Amino acid sequence: MLAAVLASVDDDKAEEIVQIDLRGRSDVADYMVICSGRSSRQVASISEKLADRLKEQFHLSARMEGKETGDWVLIDAGDVIVHVFRPEVREFYDLEKMWLPGSAHRGA
Repeated sequence: MLAAVLASVDDDKAEEIVQIDLRGRSDVADYMVICSGRSSRQVASISEKLADRLKEQFHLSARMEGKETGDWVLIDAGDVIVHVFRPEVREFYDLEKMWLPGSAHRGA
């Protein structure tokens, strides 16, 4: 599923894609993916297309929060949690700093 998530956000031109291995560090998910869209519209589009692809490929109805505003969309795909941000919002919350200690891989 992680590979499908990374491919989807990359296909939709998400920027600064980071994957973080949460195995052994969190019971919430195995991986977290953080990426940015250039505008609220792109953030919403990346998120919608990812949810559609997960449903098509894995028959999974991912839970999504924040699509209405398009500043920060959280997609819960079970083993993979995805955060899609506008750049300013991503910089403000700085989730990478909280979760990063040597476990992130930049790029898709």
